[in-house]
Amino acid sequence: MCTQHSNNPDLNQAFDAGRHARAKIGFVLLATEQTIEDDIFTLRPPGVGVHFTRAPIPDSITVETLAKQADELANAAATLLPDGSLDVICYACTSGSLVIGEEKVIGELNKGAPGAKATSLITGVLTALRALDVKRIAVATPYLDEINRREADYMSAAGFGITNIRGLDLEKDSDMIRVRPDFIADFAASVDTPDADALFISCGALRSLDIVDTLEQKLGKPVICSNQAMMWDVLRRAGIKDRIEGYGALFRDH
Repeated sequence: MCTQHSNNPDLNQAFDAGRHARAKIGFVLLATEQTIEDDIFTLRPPGVGVHFTRAPIPDSITVETLAKQADELANAAATLLPDGSLDVICYACTSGSLVIGEEKVIGELNKGAPGAKATSLITGVLTALRALDVKRIAVATPYLDEINRREADYMSAAGFGITNIRGLDLEKDSDMIRVRPDFIADFAASVDTPDADALFISCGALRSLDIVDTLEQKLGKPVICSNQAMMWDVLRRAGIKDRIEGYGALFRDH
């Protein structure tokens, strides 16, 4: 009888830490989102994995539609890396996270991804402003007035003075993603005030990342935009301290 000897390799020697050994970060997006993924890949350092899922919402960004997102977050989060290897998870919507509230967002994300550090886009913005030692801000948005009022109240309650807030009165996410970067820069500059320590361009759908560094140099003060602040925040929470040039003082100096 002939005995066959296995030529299979020792699988204990077959594995390494994978392509994303430094960190794995998940993002829960709106179903309508068309800007954030590109921005995240633009800012992603080597060795960091980024993973996306979406929560249902109509192409209508109102207080009512955003509030309903709370019921979708846990299920969406649960679809990301069920092996439990996700390090950080973020609800990637500025207006949604302030309408729902950070505590509620984090609680729902923790239900779906209990092993990951949970955060939200508005959390990232507030953390970034504090890192820059900002006290007073001007805020430019694409939103309806009902959302602008909620944003001003939310940020004021978080300890920031709002010197001015103005929006473009857009309801559809599919319109927000089409606003030209040069128009965003001009509009945001018109919202800025001399007594503001920083300018914040709110909304992940806007292509503000394209102009944040140039506008910051023009105004001579820090400019924060949603996707820049969010990616900075999730990277720092994951222990990634890389400095990135070309996207404002936040990534360059903090």
